[in-house]
Amino acid sequence: MQDEPLSGSHPDTSAASQPPSATLEQRPEEPGLQLEPVSNNYLGWMMAANFGVSMAYILPLSYTLTLRIDELAPGREEVLGYVTGTAQVVFLIASPLIGVWSDRTRSRFGRRRPFLIGGSVLGLLALAGISVAPGLLLIGVGWVFAMLGWATASQAILTVQADRIPEEQRGKVSGLTGVTGQVGPIIGVGLASALSSPFLVFVLPGVLGIVCVVVFAVRGSEPDSRPLALTGPVSVKEILASYVFNPRRYPDFGWNWLGRFIFFMGLYFNTTFSTFFYAQRLDLPVREVAGAVAVVGAVGVVAAILGAVGGGFLSDKLGRRRLFTLIGALLFVCGAVVEAFAHSFPVLFVGSVLMQLAIAAFAAVDSAIAMAVLPNRTEAGRYMAVVAFSQKIPSALAPLIAPFIITFGTVGDVKNYTALYLTGAVFALVGGLLIFTRVRSVR
Repeated sequence: MQDEPLSGSHPDTSAASQPPSATLEQRPEEPGLQLEPVSNNYLGWMMAANFGVSMAYILPLSYTLTLRIDELAPGREEVLGYVTGTAQVVFLIASPLIGVWSDRTRSRFGRRRPFLIGGSVLGLLALAGISVAPGLLLIGVGWVFAMLGWATASQAILTVQADRIPEEQRGKVSGLTGVTGQVGPIIGVGLASALSSPFLVFVLPGVLGIVCVVVFAVRGSEPDSRPLALTGPVSVKEILASYVFNPRRYPDFGWNWLGRFIFFMGLYFNTTFSTFFYAQRLDLPVREVAGAVAVVGAVGVVAAILGAVGGGFLSDKLGRRRLFTLIGALLFVCGAVVEAFAHSFPVLFVGSVLMQLAIAAFAAVDSAIAMAVLPNRTEAGRYMAVVAFSQKIPSALAPLIAPFIITFGTVGDVKNYTALYLTGAVFALVGGLLIFTRVRSVR
């Protein structure tokens, strides 16, 4: 299946505006231009970079940042929420601006490489600062810069995929990106648990991450972007416009964005309170449910790898994307329904594994759809940041809405997790159906 020119796209460059020596390899970002398949070596270096960034970025978020905060403020779990939530809001505001800046960068190193390397360096320096920070305020400021740096590097990798990966390889690449994103933090946790120095716990994963990034930047060279034309200075109106898009002008992009948003709302409904949910259903204190969560998490990673790789590779082979997003949504519904009515560990285990398989399959294939329906490939950085909104906004909204659902019709301390998980199932199904029925330009 080949990329189709998107109606309504207005390229900033044309063949006539390029030097006579410009080739397909030099101009992969031109809208409507057929992208050449990239080599397995190139994909390998890209996946290595994604692995490194994921380890450096997600490890603190899921493990080491918690340890540091607990060291300075034991028993104050809410501080972690304040720190991570603030950083998330800052990056949500900054990411479209970074995307526009990336799109308009003209340098001998290309458009994305400066942000890939620059973001990683900023992230590493911020992690080092967190490791020695004497107070919570400095840890909070440090995590804002750490997240801004590593998330910028992660966004640059996704934008490179939109720039360089042709349609027939996108499912495979999205699946492999999902796998390396899962495996990186797991290896990072193992590495961190073997280190006794707080400084090394933060810095060593960051150093490994930046090494992977630099290798990709050197081996996966990006074309010189200086010959690309610019349309003029960016106005305030254009900056504000970078946060939104016109769904009537770009209906496939709009429907896919809405479907993703609704699906991820359902996902975060059903994952935010999983530890408390397991404790209630297994009739255990929260502190004693860690073993069950660890077992489910370990097997869930295997399921996620199977879902991401299987969904991505099969969607490439069959030339079908929307079908796999629907399959992912249906599997999620099955897993959510199983968990909603589960009161034993084996049943909870089955439901959770089904959900992890579904999430990975959906995310991998829908990322390929998102790249295929970008409104304008000269602005891939901006639009990939907008795509990220469809996942990041639900991650902030769902935890705020979920408490109202779990307390609906309850008496005492027993929460209504059945209603929460069934609500998540409905949202996921609606999101999958919207993409399957409304996105027209992708099979």
